[in-house]
Amino acid sequence: MSDIPQVYRKYDLLFTPRLISKLRNLRNDEWAKLVDHLAMLPETHPETISFSMMMIKLGGCLTCEMDSYRAQRGCAACAQNTIASFKGSDKQLLSRYEKTKLSVTQQYPEQDLQQAA
Repeated sequence: MSDIPQVYRKYDLLFTPRLISKLRNLRNDEWAKLVDHLAMLPETHPETISFSMMMIKLGGCLTCEMDSYRAQRGCAACAQNTIASFKGSDKQLLSRYEKTKLSVTQQYPEQDLQQAA
C-alpha cells in the first residue's frame, strides 16, 4: 500500500459491499428490500458477492483508473449514478442481480459458498 500516493489511497476502484446501503432509495420498494437484506449480510456472503459483481459490471469498474473523473468523485457517487441512470426497468435491474447470483452459485460449489458465508 505504501507504493500508492497518499492522495489516491481513499479511492475504491471496484464497487465494495460496504456501499450497498447507499443505493437503497434509488429505485422501487422491491429494490429497497433487496438492499436492506444485503446490507445485513456479511461481505463474503454469496448474495453480497453477486450484488457487487453486478455493480462492477454495470458501473464499468474494471475500466476505472485512479486519476479518472469517476474515481475522484468516489465509488459511492459512481454507484449511485449507475443505479439512478439505469435505463431499464426496476424489474430488469433485479433480473440482472438474479442472473448474476445464479452465475455465482453455478461457478462455486455450494460447500465453498457456505464456508464463505
